[in-house]
Amino acid sequence: MPKVMTIVGLVVSGLIALVFLVDLALGLPFNRASTTMDISFLICAVLLAYMSWTTMKEQV
Repeated sequence: MPKVMTIVGLVVSGLIALVFLVDLALGLPFNRASTTMDISFLICAVLLAYMSWTTMKEQV
């Protein structure tokens, strides 16, 4: 079960990064409401992906 949770964390971080990168580039989902918010969520998505990746590697 813990390995599944790390994979879910990777998937969620990828989706968050995709949504806010598209918003930053094209302004589609949120009409570029806040550039600071887009960048902050991209940083958070990268941090979540990093934490999920390192946790998954430690479980092997």
